[in-house]
Amino acid sequence: MNASLAFLAPALPACAFFVIVLFGRWLPRGGAPVAIAATAGAFVVFVITLLGMLSDGASAHSIRWFEVQGQATFTWGTVIDPLSVVMLGLVAFVALLIQVYSWSYMREERRFGWYFAVHSLFAAAMMALVLADNLILMYLAWELVGLGSYLLIGYWWEKRSAAEAAKKAFVTTRIGDVGLLIGIILLFKATGTFSISGVISAVETSQVTQPTLNWSLILIFLGAMGKSAQVPLHVWLPDAMEGPTPVSALIHAATMVAAGVYLVARLFPIFDAGSGILPMIAVVGLLTALVGAAMALVQTDLKRVLAYSTVSHLGFMMLALGAGSVGAAMFHLLAHAFAKAALFLGAGAFTHSTHQTDIRRMTGLLRGMRLTSIAFIASALSLAGIPPLAGFFSKDEILLAILDGHLGVVFLVFALIAVVLSALYTGRLLFVLFSSRPFVPEGDKAARGREGGAKAHAEPTPGESHAVPHEAPLLLLLPILILAVLGAVAGLLAFGWTGSYSGFGAYITLGHDKGFHIEPWLTALAFLLVAVALLQTWRSYISQSDPLRSATAVLAPARRLLERKLYFDTVYQWIVDRVVVTAAQVVGLVDRAVVNDKGIEGQGILVRYAGAAMRYLQTGMVYNYALGLALGAFFVAVVWWILS
Repeated sequence: MNASLAFLAPALPACAFFVIVLFGRWLPRGGAPVAIAATAGAFVVFVITLLGMLSDGASAHSIRWFEVQGQATFTWGTVIDPLSVVMLGLVAFVALLIQVYSWSYMREERRFGWYFAVHSLFAAAMMALVLADNLILMYLAWELVGLGSYLLIGYWWEKRSAAEAAKKAFVTTRIGDVGLLIGIILLFKATGTFSISGVISAVETSQVTQPTLNWSLILIFLGAMGKSAQVPLHVWLPDAMEGPTPVSALIHAATMVAAGVYLVARLFPIFDAGSGILPMIAVVGLLTALVGAAMALVQTDLKRVLAYSTVSHLGFMMLALGAGSVGAAMFHLLAHAFAKAALFLGAGAFTHSTHQTDIRRMTGLLRGMRLTSIAFIASALSLAGIPPLAGFFSKDEILLAILDGHLGVVFLVFALIAVVLSALYTGRLLFVLFSSRPFVPEGDKAARGREGGAKAHAEPTPGESHAVPHEAPLLLLLPILILAVLGAVAGLLAFGWTGSYSGFGAYITLGHDKGFHIEPWLTALAFLLVAVALLQTWRSYISQSDPLRSATAVLAPARRLLERKLYFDTVYQWIVDRVVVTAAQVVGLVDRAVVNDKGIEGQGILVRYAGAAMRYLQTGMVYNYALGLALGAFFVAVVWWILS
């Protein structure tokens, strides 16, 4: 019963999308109340499903869609287990809070109803993705998530930067999606089924050869890399900041960027059976965590700092999966979703109040927006790894997963470096935003004018602000506070509270993961590194006694490299201009000169000339026919004479 009812969760927002699109002009506020009610209904379905699962256990339900020549059956189905239910609740709850926030934040927009319609479509697709029991349904929902993100990021399509950002997100993620589709087809060819449980069973019984399995997993992981912004397919995510702030919170918190992590977690038994696949995932995750954290250090646009922070934390999640711990990855996904959604919504409240996005211009926030600032600080410190906030427990679990997963000391060392970088950019962000005497390092002066180019800010003066901060309205403030509280206390899920619940890590993977445990020396080391990093940022931005000031000249090249985004975008643009466009021109030339002119039009020309020549066979002139008879008789006589 649980699985058969769960389909209502995505169905309600999907219906809201069609109702708003078709009848929105006649509905109050463009149909926005319909969208909020539908998402609230989806959350109620989640609660009912959760209670049913706790009493009856995991379940699945599917119906036949169509069958192909008796060889393949396509179904629509849902699977209810701890993994899918946690994601369903996360998506429904965060989407609901963001819609409540958007009611106030987006109230002046002309396309108010359209925003809520696309928001509902996106939420419906994401819920369908996490509930899908087969790869085809999951892929369809996966593509709808991409469509929804394209429409939301490009909501302000009149602004060129927003339109370009939407196209960039769509094209970049499509690269991974092509790999995902091919990987799914390879698995279907090898197993004869699209059912996730059927594919897992076939792999566990060695029905799939190792080369086929490895190639299909690499291609599927390519799809996960695109959606979850793993290096080198991370470039779309920072540019997605051109969308409205609630969209940034939706995409960068619990929904789109979490889809890739969820995909690997859902198919983890298959990835675990691959040869060398998990270490590859760990390498990509570690590289992403380092690159994202390093780039966040030099950003001055508030939303871009948070965007690169998201890239880094997604890397941590993939690193945990590569270390073999689904529980640690999903625990960090949960803690990150609450905290990062609060951070983005808080950033929107700051911008709404100060009309600024440059962190060097936002001053007086702690005095004028005390509640929002406290929620923002608590969420940021959670992701930095400060106890007893949730991020401390989830990051500690990831470090323990690396230690227990036998990835080696190199992985652990670089993971600790990523933790330090995370604390550094968090401290920089907080001390610049909330200090009474903000200190602007010399490197930031050179960076002015290069950051936030799409917004075309004037040259900022340190500490300058054009508006007096004031506390956010209730509909903006309430979702921020709720998410911040959850981001702070979600760490309690790490502990086993009852005999049937031995901690999030063990529960989410149905007992295949270790329960929560602490390695004292590793926990103490990680906390010490975070504390030292925060102290260093305090010395840099408050006391102005930075002991590394003398190293500025040495670090300047690295800073310039990071400010230019490690030249990822430059290289991709060169590939597009020099390779893709050139190849397209060659293909276009071949299409016109060979396919069109010769292959298609050439046949018409041949027929026209042949018809023109053959029309002389029926002229209606007797002397032409007589000439034909004479020549034919002469030809027959010559042939007869030669042959005789």
